[in-house]
Amino acid sequence: MSALRQVLYGLALLAALGLFAWAQQQRLARAESETRLAIQGQQQAEQRGERQQLTIATLESHLQRERRAQTDLRQLQARLQQGLADRERTIENLKRENRDLQQWADQPLPPPAHRLRQRPALTGAAAYHQWLSGSTALHPSSNNPNP
Repeated sequence: MSALRQVLYGLALLAALGLFAWAQQQRLARAESETRLAIQGQQQAEQRGERQQLTIATLESHLQRERRAQTDLRQLQARLQQGLADRERTIENLKRENRDLQQWADQPLPPPAHRLRQRPALTGAAAYHQWLSGSTALHPSSNNPNP
């Protein structure tokens, strides 16, 4: 019986070793799978980071262009304001020098010309079109509705 017992112990030990080897193989396969997933995740994160860096570089480039354009517009605005101030000074000087011009400039605008300077607060193209098409539109002098 002792030989039978030894054989059974040997078989049990062999089965335990086989089960242990199988469990180790499963853990190794799971670890390799997790490693592959981690590497894929890292690669995806690196690709995402590269795309984000490219987006950041593009946005910075756009921002620099916008800032340059704003600077150019501010300089143009300053030049236009200076030109307007110069013209206004010239007109005032001419009015002081020429009485006829001063009297002409002091007269009120005729009603059609005065209406050209009056504009309501408009929002959008449709409102502007409606305002232009309204009854307050100017008519040519030959088609004057109020003769």
